[in-house]
Amino acid sequence: MTNLLFQPLQLGSIPLKNRIVMAPMTRARASQPGNVPHDMMAEYYAQRATAGLIVTEGTQISALGQGYAWTPGIYTSEQIAGWKKVTAAVHDKDGVIFAQLWHVGRVSHSKNTGGEQPISSSAIKAENVKVFVDNGSEGTGFVDVALPRAMTIADIKQVVGEYRQAALNAIEAGFDGIELHAANGYLINQFIDSEANNRSDQYGGSIENRLRFLDEVVGAMVDAIGASRVAVRLAPFTSLNGTVDATPVETYTAAAALLNTHKIVYLHIAEVDWDDAPDTPLAFKQALREVYQGVLIYAGRYNAEKAQQALTEDLADMIAFGRSFVSNPDLANRIKQGYPLAAHDPDTLFGGAQKGLTDYPEYNQ
Repeated sequence: MTNLLFQPLQLGSIPLKNRIVMAPMTRARASQPGNVPHDMMAEYYAQRATAGLIVTEGTQISALGQGYAWTPGIYTSEQIAGWKKVTAAVHDKDGVIFAQLWHVGRVSHSKNTGGEQPISSSAIKAENVKVFVDNGSEGTGFVDVALPRAMTIADIKQVVGEYRQAALNAIEAGFDGIELHAANGYLINQFIDSEANNRSDQYGGSIENRLRFLDEVVGAMVDAIGASRVAVRLAPFTSLNGTVDATPVETYTAAAALLNTHKIVYLHIAEVDWDDAPDTPLAFKQALREVYQGVLIYAGRYNAEKAQQALTEDLADMIAFGRSFVSNPDLANRIKQGYPLAAHDPDTLFGGAQKGLTDYPEYNQ
């Protein structure tokens, strides 16, 4: 049987060598001060360039968009220069790499935002959510997220502009495109999901209103760099970071239809991936196929067999793998050859240096 994971695919104007995606994963190793990408990160991504597509870790579009210590940004000249090292290293290995653009909204604390109060769709605190902070000489640790302030119309316009500029910065840094992080309870998700948005203006209430911010951000980025270089990640059924929607099937089918009008290059769906999580309803996946005509990517609890099945049933065009890419830099080849997969060390996922980042070996018979 043909392994569909290794069939080529055209992503806009970019030919991809296979249908395996390295999913975006926070690694929290940017240089300090300044949250700047560096040589070690370039090595890490280049090691994994046999993926058909790499999506970087979430990359904040502004100082206020940062939720966790040591995550990289893409809003200063130093950060752009750092990302140029990463994209050059990946392109030297014939890889394709998109930057995931990130604003965490309320999932933050003033220690990570230069003392400013975090912002969100509404002044609703995310309950039972903690973020990682660096207290300098006092050390590091986790703290409860702060109560955000509701964004004004002026704030919304400013953040739309920041996303637009971040997209331009990504192209300047050599990325092949960008993925808008509109999932997992972060800022755009805080507008989309009904239980995180109690606004009474044109950005709250109905599904159409709650999708307006997404619509404006995507429109601004498409205008800046072209639809063939813009993608979006959504998480319809997760409750991560306290965001829940009352009618996720209706809301996210409408979101996919909206994104289809922008002709974005791919739509990336993050499925719930904890061990006993329910599967995404088949009817929902079929509905997405009907309303969204671009490349469709799914991520969450996939192994080679399950990935092949999703492609065979035409529910997806590509499959993203997360944690298995951490410990298997040669994941694509291991899947192709049927080699065993190495397990990752959970203690080295966030922060630190090479250990747990660039020191996982390729498979050796």
